Amino acid sequence: MTPRTLKRLHPAQRDDIGDLTTRRPLPGPAIPQLDPFLFLNHHGPQVYPPDNRGLPFGPHPHRGFETVTFILEGELSHLDSGGHESVIGPGGVQWMTAGRGLVHAELSPASFKQAGGPLEILQLWVNLPGRLKMTDPNYLGLQADAIPKVEADGATIEVISGAVDGVVGPFPSLIGIEMSVVRLAPGGVVTLPVAEGRAVFLYVVSGEIVVGGQAAPRWNLVELNDDGDAVAFESPAGAVVLLGHAQPIGEPVFAHGPFVMNTREEIIQAIDDYNAGKFGAVAG
Repeated sequence: MTPRTLKRLHPAQRDDIGDLTTRRPLPGPAIPQLDPFLFLNHHGPQVYPPDNRGLPFGPHPHRGFETVTFILEGELSHLDSGGHESVIGPGGVQWMTAGRGLVHAELSPASFKQAGGPLEILQLWVNLPGRLKMTDPNYLGLQADAIPKVEADGATIEVISGAVDGVVGPFPSLIGIEMSVVRLAPGGVVTLPVAEGRAVFLYVVSGEIVVGGQAAPRWNLVELNDDGDAVAFESPAGAVVLLGHAQPIGEPVFAHGPFVMNTREEIIQAIDDYNAGKFGAVAG
């Protein structure tokens, strides 16, 4: 296998939401999207005091894409207009397909607001092609013990979707996304096959990795050249990395707030449908 080379680092931009520490590597000043990956918010790491207000993401709509949420520390309560409800703890993952339209809320459970504690969450938005933008909404949330792991060369690979060394992730992807959380011990090395032409999403959550002899510190999105059939990196001191890859969709992207469609007219229709109550509502 021939590893891809590093093209550019994109530091996450600080953009706090109230008292929630937030960094955003995508979109960034030099990278509007990494088709089909649209958006990543990195919340935390931080420690909430007792009697806190919790997360600020009350009921809001989405259409035309998917959200993948990684709970690294703390807890996240999910509720949506499709009737799905869960509280996911550390190491767990949520995968929500907004499709034709869904209202959801992502909040802290009462126990976390009362006791406080550490919190770190990643949320990735993944685009859908035009043929799938009006698909049925769906949701799956799994705790850490339901996510399979692959151990190799000083690294633990938590397989979210797709397959690594024959181990298949529990989250189905409508567009063939391969997604993993990679935890490297000091001296850990990772080499994984990635077909040429696929877009690679590589974000350093913590620590530092080395790609082709070049250092990539925490809170950087690593853009790779499409010049190989593998992704390879190592970490002398240890790191946590979000790694995904997918075939680019190659369609126009017209985004407005919580809606991601192909045209302005489709955005207007989404707003009209939401205002008409067609996305449903969150109970309670």
